[in-house]
Amino acid sequence: MTPRTPSDQAVARHGWLQALGTVLAGLLTMGVVAALGLWAAGAADLPDGAFPRVVTATVVAAVGGTLKLSGNAGALADTKAGLTAIPLSVTLSGALATAAGFLRPLRHRAVASATELVGWAARIAVLWLLGLIGLAVGARQKFSISLGSGTLGDIGDLLGASPEVGFETDVPQTVLYGLLWLAGVLVLALLVSPGAPLPARLLRFHTAVRPAAYAVVALLLAYVALGVVLALVTAATRGNATQTFALILLGMPNLVWLALTLGLGATWNGRVDGPFGLPVPHLLDEVLRTPDISTLNLHTLAAHDGRVWWLLVLDAVLLLATAFLMAARSPSHVRAWQHAVHFAIALALAVLMICLVGRVSAHYGLSLLGIGDVGGGLSGDLFLKPEVWSAVGLAALWGLVTGFLGALLARPVHRRGVVEIPAQPRHRT
Repeated sequence: MTPRTPSDQAVARHGWLQALGTVLAGLLTMGVVAALGLWAAGAADLPDGAFPRVVTATVVAAVGGTLKLSGNAGALADTKAGLTAIPLSVTLSGALATAAGFLRPLRHRAVASATELVGWAARIAVLWLLGLIGLAVGARQKFSISLGSGTLGDIGDLLGASPEVGFETDVPQTVLYGLLWLAGVLVLALLVSPGAPLPARLLRFHTAVRPAAYAVVALLLAYVALGVVLALVTAATRGNATQTFALILLGMPNLVWLALTLGLGATWNGRVDGPFGLPVPHLLDEVLRTPDISTLNLHTLAAHDGRVWWLLVLDAVLLLATAFLMAARSPSHVRAWQHAVHFAIALALAVLMICLVGRVSAHYGLSLLGIGDVGGGLSGDLFLKPEVWSAVGLAALWGLVTGFLGALLARPVHRRGVVEIPAQPRHRT
């Protein structure tokens, strides 16, 4: 019988109870954040006891799940609805909780075998899959929409039009995207955490990957923290505390990471029409609420408020600080041009992620006898999408420049030497 190695014993210690704790921590954290955010947004007053199912649907959307909207307005009317949005505050809170639970049993060690890491991740994935299926089954609801007491209401009564809109989860897509979300969180946790063990064969990539990944994640979290502080100050000085807390708990990363890309020079295109609105300052809503598609960048925003140029200054300062942090955490033998390349790649990937998860689209319309939208506040259209590849290219350029400058600034800082790969023990024959 082959004796058990220390890695095999470690795999056994990372049991199902610890995996269950990790999954529950992630799901419960997202559930609590979503519930508080929706409560602050007024969703607790939804009819038919729908609030828990709306919370569930929000958690499903936060992990990349797909919600299908449906409508029905009787024999002579029709409703059409669609929604694509990720509440990134809920996503971020769940990712942090899940990553902490994943890394906790692995701390205080330098090396772990690939078998151990895969086995530990597989336990979490199995329980996560069961949780996803439960959420997907529970996230469904229908709502009735009042046409009011005016002419529109009279027409609806005459034609038997009683609009309903509802949502349900696309279970297969939710399971697929939810598992991909989990895999991304676990891999990123290993890349970012300086104390997380890696297989010995992967330690050679430590120098190129970990400092850059750590620094860019710190940059994204710093933007969120700064946004929260500014939102709280705004709530304290201008009121609207409940709306501010709803924004913080549901969509703060959506807003501040959008600001990050705008400061880099990126362009987003969008439009707001009808009763919809974005969780953004009035300035952005004003720029987007036009008859045609609007272009959102520093130039168009500055035409309404010149203070937006401070986003450029903020990006420059924070990117330079991030590049300095990356260089200070890297071994001393890494050259400045290598820092620049590492930071450019990491920042470009981060901006690509923001472009993919930060887009928003929503539509709702009611038609009678097949003739257009009847209006009356019951139809609207909203979307916001980036020009992806120009944004990624600008991020790479910023990363090259600030990465090189940050490396030069970090030269006087005492740094570690070369990361040594531990020798493999020899087995006696």
